[in-house]
Amino acid sequence: MDWADRDIEKLKRGEAVQFRPHGHSMEPIVGSGQLVTVEPVAPGKVAVGDVVLCKVNGKSYLHMVKAIQGERFQIGNNKGGINGWTRRVYGKMISVTD
Repeated sequence: MDWADRDIEKLKRGEAVQFRPHGHSMEPIVGSGQLVTVEPVAPGKVAVGDVVLCKVNGKSYLHMVKAIQGERFQIGNNKGGINGWTRRVYGKMISVTD
């Protein structure tokens, strides 16, 4: 089971989720251990620059949308890294707090 599977299931049911991701790849937008709130999002409402909860090649990420091609989203971190392309975007971050 992946770290975000339970939250992804809630998002699929239309529920917002909160969690504290760990790592430094999204700083300063999201710091390690900060509380993030993610709401379900329709693919047509996702824009470049949004921070989303998604899966790329079977791995979950709370990372940024770098580009959009039709129904595909290129996902990457805030340090210049690219994870790849996906159609599996489940939610969009709406807030981050300590």
